[in-house]
Amino acid sequence: MAYTLKLPPPLPKEGWKVKIRDRERLEPPHVTIFHKARIWRVSLRDGAFLEKGDAWSQIDRCVREAIEENWKLLVREWDKLYPRNPVESGGDDDG
Repeated sequence: MAYTLKLPPPLPKEGWKVKIRDRERLEPPHVTIFHKARIWRVSLRDGAFLEKGDAWSQIDRCVREAIEENWKLLVREWDKLYPRNPVESGGDDDG
């Protein structure tokens, strides 16, 4: 089941959504930002955009702030949905 971050008004009425989508278990951990028909995907591991050319300047400042304020929650929700592909991957340790 997908997770949708609750955004403050009037962002939803303006067409903004932030979700962790279903069926993305093989993808790098990320959150998807929607504005009407446009989407951006942001890595939950390093905050970088997954598609070249995407930038925070294309996204409403309040949407970005909501994501930043809820980053830990988004990480927890990703890990809950995809426990075999957690944000904190095992490939980053030294040993």
